[in-house]
Order: sequence, then C-alpha cells, then structure tokens
Amino acid sequence: MSKPVLFSYFRSSASWRVRIALALKGIDYEYKAVHLVKDGGEQHKAEYLQLNPLGLVPCLIIDGHTLTDSIAIMEYLEETRSGPKLLPEDAALRAKVRALSNVVASSTQPIQNLRVLQHIGDKQQQQEWARKWITDGLTGFEKMVADVAGKHCIGDTLTMADLCLVPQLLNAKRFGVDMTAFPIINRIAENCRQLEAFKAGDPHVQPDCPEDLRSDK
Repeated sequence: MSKPVLFSYFRSSASWRVRIALALKGIDYEYKAVHLVKDGGEQHKAEYLQLNPLGLVPCLIIDGHTLTDSIAIMEYLEETRSGPKLLPEDAALRAKVRALSNVVASSTQPIQNLRVLQHIGDKQQQQEWARKWITDGLTGFEKMVADVAGKHCIGDTLTMADLCLVPQLLNAKRFGVDMTAFPIINRIAENCRQLEAFKAGDPHVQPDCPEDLRSDK
C-alpha cells in the first residue's frame, strides 16, 4: 500500500490539526507543500483544484481516497486507524468534543482565514477583523469547556477538540488577541504542547517553514 500524501501549508491551522492526528495515530506520510501566497496561491492552480475544488488545505490521499476538510479527515483516521482515540466512547461527550471542535473549525477559523482577509481592507482592518472573531470564538470556547476540562478539553483525555484548539492559538498570537482572558484554554494548550504529536505537527518544524520563522515559536 502506498504511503499517504498530505497536501499542507506549514502555517495552515487546518493542516496542523491533521498533522497532529497523523502523528498520534502513528501514520507515516509524504508531505507536499502547497504555498498559499506564492504566485497568487498554489491552491488555486488547476492541478491542486483537481484534488480539492475549493482550493483549500489540507488534502489527504490515503487508502486510495482523496479526503478534504480537516474534521472529515480526522474522523476518517479515527474510524480506520488504531492508536489514541480522538473521540470518547460516551455519546454525550462525543457531541461535546464535536461542538468544541466546530467552535474553532466552523465558527472561528474560517472567518479569519486567508481568503476572507484578502477581501477586507488594509492590513490594520484585517488585523482588527481577525482579532475580533478569534476573541469571540475563544470566549465561547472558554465558557463551553469550563465544566469538562482537566489537563485537556475533556478531562485528562486528549480528543479532537484539543487538536483544533492549539493551532488556533497561533492565529490568536499573530493577530494580537489578549490571551490573559482565557486561563483554561492556556492551561490546556500548555499541556498539549508537551506531547510529541503536537511537537511533530508544529508549523515551525515543517519542511516548508521558512528558515527565518523556525525559531519564532
């Protein structure tokens, strides 16, 4: 069976979620960089659009399938691979994990994504827009996770919600979000960052990360 291929951009938070999941599941894969800015964005080229007509990363080729959307990819890995579970056995907790995951993946990150920011005024306006929506999303996340969090979003067990949360915090840093308002999120993130899978998925160690950014953690 051929090695899975991940089409990714080092700083894409959606790609980052999948990189963590692949590491947790112990899946070796080939990394193919898709530069989202160079030459107008390689994601818009005909070759890539054949893989993902939306022109978004990530895209994972695995088991003869071409999968898109980070949540769908993580759920596929959960259903087809052994290793640490990304979703709890309990139905109510599974629903909670999915809700938390989608606070990031549906309600926050897409609104401040590159293709949205490119249609919003100048750099200052883009900064203000992204900061507002990330702050709103993290405010909701902090409240939703308060009654279930331990070391991680759901008690002391790592789940898909943690994989969605941590990459979003780099976006928060980039756009100047005041993180002192989110003590639970900060605690969860610090615990996650100690894990090898999160270190392996970090943007700064990816093949396409520019040398001048590798120390900018």
